[in-house]
Amino acid sequence: MSKCRQCNVEIRDHAQICPLCKCVIEQTKESENMYPDIRFIARKMNLAVRIFLFAAILMEVILVYLNWKFYDGVWWSVITGAGFFYLYFVARFAVLNDNAGYRSKFLALTFLGILYVILIDCMIGYHGWSVNFVLPGGLLLVDLFVLVLMFVNRRNWQSYIMLEISMIFLSAVPLILVWLGIGTETFISGFAFAVSVLLFVGTLIIGDKRARSELKRRFHVR
Repeated sequence: MSKCRQCNVEIRDHAQICPLCKCVIEQTKESENMYPDIRFIARKMNLAVRIFLFAAILMEVILVYLNWKFYDGVWWSVITGAGFFYLYFVARFAVLNDNAGYRSKFLALTFLGILYVILIDCMIGYHGWSVNFVLPGGLLLVDLFVLVLMFVNRRNWQSYIMLEISMIFLSAVPLILVWLGIGTETFISGFAFAVSVLLFVGTLIIGDKRARSELKRRFHVR
């Protein structure tokens, strides 16, 4: 961009003489962009994730071979492969994905982490600690997360009612596993279920009309 000092006007083309006063115009430096190049940063992060994926696949192939070659009764390469996948999922979904909200990211990473721990327990001979403690503990963590969200987003707290209902059904899973004989810790499983139920009941009681209106809207009840 050029500027004529005599006329004090900016010339947007590449002319070197002012069309008004015929004086020689001077070139002005364009202001630098003060904002970071987000696209460049995103491309670098995507490249780093792809490099990690390739390195993880290569490493997993080597680990599978070593596990097969020196097999000692435990397929530990499955654990490493699942760990690589979890790290890739964290990078791809939680870090690079801007479309998913923080709530979806937290829930997805938490539940996938619980499944990963259960897989570890199963692969090393299943001792039940993942089902007895990690599973209900993770569900309690999600309940706490929902409670914090309701306090932070007080103007729209009723939008978490459906998540509370989902947590009631999910919290019943440890109790079902105890009933099937897969789990053994009745107390912590029952405690996780009770917390989910009490959180929902407390929302209904304290929320009163807003909570009931939200339930009617969600279930299309008039």
